[in-house]
Amino acid sequence: MKKAQPWIGLLARLVLGGVLLVAGYLKVFTPDKSMMAVRAYEILPIWLANILGIVLPWLEVGAGVLLIIGVGVRYAAMFGAGLMVLFIIAIAQAWARGLSIDCGCFGGGGTVDPSETKYLEEILRDIGLALCGLYLLRYPITKFALEKKPSQELIPGE
Repeated sequence: MKKAQPWIGLLARLVLGGVLLVAGYLKVFTPDKSMMAVRAYEILPIWLANILGIVLPWLEVGAGVLLIIGVGVRYAAMFGAGLMVLFIIAIAQAWARGLSIDCGCFGGGGTVDPSETKYLEEILRDIGLALCGLYLLRYPITKFALEKKPSQELIPGE
């Protein structure tokens, strides 16, 4: 298993980083849609949802690039995994409250017909992505990464 860890880490890095990069890129140039998607969850005050709708895509792009090139892997993985957990909570609360929205994860977002919601699918996807981030948090040294050792020990006793 020890020989496979760097390869599994590479896969986790590319999957989580690729999803963050693509998701952020698809929203970064359409801030109006991104703000609307965040507002559709009806969790945050409108002003805060709008700020998040503008800033979050840039953070996703940044974390995605770091993961893909293999720099600051633990920090980017922690951010990515944390983001996925927040997305899971947001999607679950929308589902529980009976909101009919598109998650807005890859652009778009907002109110949709109830038959078009994909809450379970989105939650399962985000669980898988969060697991990629957690794996990288534990095993940040991966194949083809620019960074050859973790930037700082975040897990005591390693």
